[in-house]
Amino acid sequence: MGLFRWLKKRLGARRYAWPAVDVTLPDNRHLHLVGSIHMGTQGMSPLPAPLLQKLHKADALIVEADVASGGSPFADLPTCPPLAERLTPDVLAMLDEILESLGLIREEFDDRPAWHVALVLQATQAQRLGLRPDYGIDYQLLRAARDSAIPIIELEGTENQLAILSQLEDGGVELLQDTLVHWRENARLLQVMMSWWLESPPVGESLALPSTFSQPLHEVLMHQRNRAWCERLMALPPGQYVVAAGALHLYGEGNLPALLGKKNGQ
Repeated sequence: MGLFRWLKKRLGARRYAWPAVDVTLPDNRHLHLVGSIHMGTQGMSPLPAPLLQKLHKADALIVEADVASGGSPFADLPTCPPLAERLTPDVLAMLDEILESLGLIREEFDDRPAWHVALVLQATQAQRLGLRPDYGIDYQLLRAARDSAIPIIELEGTENQLAILSQLEDGGVELLQDTLVHWRENARLLQVMMSWWLESPPVGESLALPSTFSQPLHEVLMHQRNRAWCERLMALPPGQYVVAAGALHLYGEGNLPALLGKKNGQ
């Protein structure tokens, strides 16, 4: 990209009061990528009026998965050996320490896949920070879309998300270990993302954010999914779309806007 085109792109980029990036694709396709947080605080509701106006003008709302419909996706989890047989003594000790701090006991999760234990811990941590699912950005957008009969498109769906987690090596032990090791960093990261909605959004997509995943997990849970989503978005018909993707997918290395830009020759 020449210097003039780069300056035009940077200076012409519109800033919003929420984390978002606009992407224009060939054939008159316009994406408003919103950095969603799956759990939020009361201060994050209602959504900004200009964002809702964009939604009401959109041809569809695109989300990772429709989290506002259906029951729990974790109803039929496989039974696993006790955690003491799957975790090293050091990791087990970290787990017990964090469970105790949360007022939980290991027996409640002993036969569940390790990736599910990690998700429960992450959700409980978010709740302790004051976050709730019904204030999540994607949940609020889904409710608003349904109220206005706006079509909803899933990038993955809960079944595919469960399949990704279920295929993690060793039942997701590495995800559980990373959750425990990076417990405090994850809390700080949640607070940073909350500030993007409550105070001011980040500037630019290249941010230095604390890593809470190992590199192999980051490849599976972030980069591979970003590439798959990019292909889905590039295949959209002409129109205006609001796309709610997890905020971390919009920023940092290998982010979704950058991938779309490369596909678009930018």
